[in-house]
Amino acid sequence: MIDLSELALSLGYPGVFLVSFIASTLVPFSNEVVVMAMPALGYDIWLTAVSATAGGFLGSLVNYLVGKKGTDFLFSRWIKIKPARWQQAERIFQRRGNWVLFFVWLPFIGDPLAVVAGAFKIDWRLFSFWVVTGKFLRFVVLLGIVNWFV
Repeated sequence: MIDLSELALSLGYPGVFLVSFIASTLVPFSNEVVVMAMPALGYDIWLTAVSATAGGFLGSLVNYLVGKKGTDFLFSRWIKIKPARWQQAERIFQRRGNWVLFFVWLPFIGDPLAVVAGAFKIDWRLFSFWVVTGKFLRFVVLLGIVNWFV
């Protein structure tokens, strides 16, 4: 049986897009191994960063839309965010403002931040700017570090 990381690596850039999308939704999954493996397999660092950013942004956009359109319906039936995580994301948002969306890429707190942004009805353009900027810089730094050692 092939695992998702192996499948993603066999698909190249679309695979990086796919795992980055999944990792950026509320599904617990990590895309770092796939992203970091790409340069060693001969893939371009910049195209890898763009593919990972695009997938990550769309995954975060799903979270945003969940918050904006279906918080009560989805959370009551299928998606469970621990109340403590939700409150933590809400407090961070209220104290720091919209620029905190730059950190949507962070593990554990990033996905709930995107949902909270939707629930707070943050303008989608502002959301998009901060999320794309944060995710792209994260992947550039990550791939730069990998490139340094490869």
